[in-house]
Amino acid sequence: MKLLSLITLGLLVGFAPPSAAVEQCRFIQAKAEREACYERQAVALEAKRKPEPVYDSKPMESLQQMRRDDEEVYKSLRSICRGC
Repeated sequence: MKLLSLITLGLLVGFAPPSAAVEQCRFIQAKAEREACYERQAVALEAKRKPEPVYDSKPMESLQQMRRDDEEVYKSLRSICRGC
């Protein structure tokens, strides 16, 4: 039972909340250093975010290309002997 409680306590301590790094900036007394800390966190957060998806500016051309590809696949399927 002691072993289980020690393991549980170890896991709880090991998984500290990620917001702990965010809390450090507000305890910095010097305003310039505090603002620099917030700026570094903002840059780090921006780097973690996913980039915006890039949409094709010409959707009609993309759609037409997909239709041509589909037609090629359909032609190749029609040429397969279905009862041989």
